[in-house]
Amino acid sequence: MSDIKFKLAAGTNVGLIRQNNEDNFVVCSNLMTSDWMIPQTSEYTELGEYGVLLVVADGMGGANAGEVASAIAVETIQKLFVPVQLKAAVATDKSIQEFMKAVVKTADLNILHRSQEDSSTRGMGTTAVLAWILNDKAYVCWCGDSRCYVLNKQKGLIQLSKDHSYVQELVDKGELNPELMHDHPLSNVITRFLGDIEKRAKPETRIYQLHNGDIIMLC
Repeated sequence: MSDIKFKLAAGTNVGLIRQNNEDNFVVCSNLMTSDWMIPQTSEYTELGEYGVLLVVADGMGGANAGEVASAIAVETIQKLFVPVQLKAAVATDKSIQEFMKAVVKTADLNILHRSQEDSSTRGMGTTAVLAWILNDKAYVCWCGDSRCYVLNKQKGLIQLSKDHSYVQELVDKGELNPELMHDHPLSNVITRFLGDIEKRAKPETRIYQLHNGDIIMLC
């Protein structure tokens, strides 16, 4: 049995601007037994053999059927994160990361296939960010600008993902102060996402060593 214990919470809200919610999420508190539901307890739970999965997908606000794209993304991830697939995937850090990338790429293809079959959804897209809590590590995979953070008692709030966005590229080039990213007029332009008809999804991954008391947040 694992000596790691955790609490899990999740939720979503349409917000103050849009009439429909284009976001989707899914969580699994125990991938070994496929417990795809939000735990209804505030008690600590032991981490299972295949760990915990957190997923957030943000449908493209300006595109058609963003809520459809984000739903396809989380449904694809849910279908592929099953014990029969995970048994081989958890062998090494590299195999874990490659598996997560492959799952995101499959979601990308599923979204494209739907948009080709249904003209009303053409142009739809979504971001995706996953955090797989396994043993004493958090494996993060993302495509787009949905984020993963960790709140650490000693180091404070740390962003584990890195936006695939135009303003992030400006920051990387030293042309924009990171503090000004949110207010930039092109802050909504993302450079990678699922469902892009011009190029296939190219997710990134990162491994974070967990510490006692860490809070992992996807948003």
